[in-house]
Amino acid sequence: MTQPKTDPRILRTRKLIMDSFIELSGKKEFKDITVKDITTEAMINRATFYYHFEDIYDLLEKVLSEVLLINLNGNSFDQNELNEEWIISIFIAITNFHRSLSNRCHRGYEETIARIIREQLEIIFYKMLVKQNTTEDEQALKVISVMLSWGIYGASVEWRKSSKTIPPEEFIKSTIPYIMSGIDFGAKN
Repeated sequence: MTQPKTDPRILRTRKLIMDSFIELSGKKEFKDITVKDITTEAMINRATFYYHFEDIYDLLEKVLSEVLLINLNGNSFDQNELNEEWIISIFIAITNFHRSLSNRCHRGYEETIARIIREQLEIIFYKMLVKQNTTEDEQALKVISVMLSWGIYGASVEWRKSSKTIPPEEFIKSTIPYIMSGIDFGAKN
């Protein structure tokens, strides 16, 4: 059975709403952006906004998830094994995501950004681990995925706070042997 195609007009309108939100987020704090602001910027009516998004928080989450996935190169990570090269690539993608947000957005997104990054990373790490560890307990792989996602996210926050002068790949490189030995240890038990 083939999946139905999404109407290009729906996709364009959704993108228009998201782009309008991104534009407004560069000018205002999130708490000050209203649905009316977005509908005015996008030149649509409220019903159209609510057809695409439950509320402004749903819009925020979908915009951030989409921007993050673009930085993570879509689904390319779930097609590869978890190794040193991919951990560095993921870390660089996360730091680029932080940079792009800080250039476009005012403060007030931190908690939502953290949750979205960790959730997306958990999914990516879990898919990679399942691919590599067919005998491993599913629950153990989920826990490892959570730990990796929080660790990579925490390292990106630390890099942003204190080490912006060091390139992200150098910053994370020294931790790779410990990350990989932990993953290898988990795969052997």
